[in-house]
Amino acid sequence: MTGRWWRPELGLAVVVLVLGVLVVVGTLDVSAAASQLGIGPRFFPMLVGGAMVVVGLFYVADVLRGGHGDPEESEDVDAGAPADWRSVGLVSGIFLAFAALLDLLGWIIGASLLFFALSVVLGAEHKLRAAGVAVVLGVATYLLFVKGLGVSLPGGVLPL
Repeated sequence: MTGRWWRPELGLAVVVLVLGVLVVVGTLDVSAAASQLGIGPRFFPMLVGGAMVVVGLFYVADVLRGGHGDPEESEDVDAGAPADWRSVGLVSGIFLAFAALLDLLGWIIGASLLFFALSVVLGAEHKLRAAGVAVVLGVATYLLFVKGLGVSLPGGVLPL
C-alpha cells in the first residue's frame, strides 16, 4: 500500500489537517462569557484551528497533484549527510528530564538547566557565557509569564 502516491510530504500534510481538526473539535467544548468586544475564549483557537484545516486541505491537494518540497539549496548544508541521531537523542532526553524535574526544581532552575544543556549539546563553545545566558533566559521567561501574563509557574526549591 506504500505506492507512489505516499510520500513524506503527504504525511506532514495529513498531520497538519488532523491537528487543525482536533483544535477545532477541542475548542467546541470551551464555554465562557465573551469579552466586551464580543470575542470569547474560543475565537483564537477556532481561528488557528480553522486556518490549520484550510492549510492542511490545500497541502494535501497539492501533494496529491504531484507537489513536493524543494531540496535544500544552502551552500553550507549537505543534504546527503546522515542524521545526527546522538544529538536528537540528547535533545529529547533533555526535554524529558526538564518535564520530569520541573515541579521539583521550579521554573527558574529547570529552565536555566534546560537552556544551558541544549546550548552545550548544540555546540556552544563558551560554556560560562552559555550558563549566564541560560540563567538570564530562565529568570526573564519566569518574570514574563508570572508578572507579565499572570501565568502561574512552579517555584520549586526557590521561595517565590
